[in-house]
Amino acid sequence: MSTAQDPQQLRAEIEQTRADLGETVEALAAKTDIKSRAKEAASDATERAKVAASDAAGRAKEAATDAVGKAREKLDESRHIATDRLAPAVREKAQAPGLGRTALVGAAAMAVTGVILVATSRKKR
Repeated sequence: MSTAQDPQQLRAEIEQTRADLGETVEALAAKTDIKSRAKEAASDATERAKVAASDAAGRAKEAATDAVGKAREKLDESRHIATDRLAPAVREKAQAPGLGRTALVGAAAMAVTGVILVATSRKKR
């Protein structure tokens, strides 16, 4: 503080000191207001939890989409393997002389069983 003689300058310095003191008192009051500080901390924690939950949901959705895609790929792969391995056998059985409708149904059942076996054996690997 200066030792100014001008009353107008003294008034300005007093006003500035009052403003500074008012800000200091407000800051101290805010620090001692535990209820408001607790509400603010709870609000901050809630916001962080919402962001974390949103991030986790996004990662879970992405993982589920990837899993579905991989499952579809495996299913298609199993279908192709079953078709490549079993279709010739089914055709051979169906074209055998003297076989009727019952044999064709049996051959189809064998093919379906083969598809299931191929799919489940690939899953275990």
